[in-house]
Amino acid sequence: MKKYLLKTILITAFAVTACDKDKENPIEPVAEQEFTFIRILVNDELTNELSLIDPQKLSAEKFEAKFPKSALYGTEAGRFGALVNGANNNLQLFDTGLEGHGDHVDVKGTPKFGALIGDGNRPTHFKSKGDEIITFNDGDGTLSTAVQADFHTAGAKMKLINAGNVAHHGAMTKFDNGSYAITEKDGSVVGTLPERVKIIDASGKTIHASTIQTKGIHGNATNGKVSVFGSASGILVVDQSGTQKLIPHPADFGDAWFGSILEAGAAGKFVGYTAAKGAYVIDIEKSTVTPAVQNTDIMQAKVDYAGKNLIVLMHSGEVQVIDLVSNSVTTKGSVISAVAKEETQKPQLEATARYIYITQPKSGEVLQISTQNLSKKQTIKVSATPYRLAILGLESSEGH
Repeated sequence: MKKYLLKTILITAFAVTACDKDKENPIEPVAEQEFTFIRILVNDELTNELSLIDPQKLSAEKFEAKFPKSALYGTEAGRFGALVNGANNNLQLFDTGLEGHGDHVDVKGTPKFGALIGDGNRPTHFKSKGDEIITFNDGDGTLSTAVQADFHTAGAKMKLINAGNVAHHGAMTKFDNGSYAITEKDGSVVGTLPERVKIIDASGKTIHASTIQTKGIHGNATNGKVSVFGSASGILVVDQSGTQKLIPHPADFGDAWFGSILEAGAAGKFVGYTAAKGAYVIDIEKSTVTPAVQNTDIMQAKVDYAGKNLIVLMHSGEVQVIDLVSNSVTTKGSVISAVAKEETQKPQLEATARYIYITQPKSGEVLQISTQNLSKKQTIKVSATPYRLAILGLESSEGH
């Protein structure tokens, strides 16, 4: 009995001592690995080199694109990336081979380029809806569209939709009902920016004419039922029914307006960004505009891949992660050296729920930074002068 009592006392004393030591030296939570089926596509400013990063392996597979300095986008389903090169009237598709099936992901072959040809007149703006991709062609104001079934069909070309537009720096969205909201230029504003938005069908026929004239439009996003456009006259909200309205900018904006509109699907919000003021949450139901980050030092502002958080990178090198559901900063800290505002090619930012990815144009690398612990960093070697990056694949680790 005495031996048992002594043993119990010793075990209890050891446990208490161990607990005290844990309090003195708490164990840091280990940052989660990136999702197995996430990929990062990175292209180059000066060469045709294309890097496909596997962020778990911290390595990149190399490919040759047709042109350098393309804009990079991902398709809504996540399987394909699009390289849009307006200077050469070209769109290329890249297939990760990762196909989502709800509760799991299938691997469909090896990563490779698609066969589809995109040859619109200066394709500039890109959108993806369901299995469809769309470009707005600045050279003639047309749309080009294609569906995923044709992405690997040899000789297949994107379909042209002529909505009777003139050439301008425009944009479009696609609604859940199959119609498109497309900008149009009426000539009331000098320059290349459009002033109006109309709704057309797949043949280019106008379904709902514009009801609001603005002083210039740039930047747009959609949740499938409503599209939001940045404009010098206010935030233009276009419903798929054809109804249009303007939400006023905050009273202190002066001549500033949102040239970028981001959609945060998981948070059910839209975000407007202007370098002159910062990033703001737009409530289209209440017609309100609320600050998320009021700062004129923002270098990049992006919504994460899941559509829940806003990631803001400052010229100072500081990053902020803002939860758009609560509109509160969850993580904040310095992650890179300061970047001069005059710098021509600046670091580019994208993020998943678990990691932030930032290009390093001068060192030929991409930084991988944990969203939970900004001190947890890894570098991934890519091409010599990384230009843009896009997140592809799915936030899942469940295979077939």
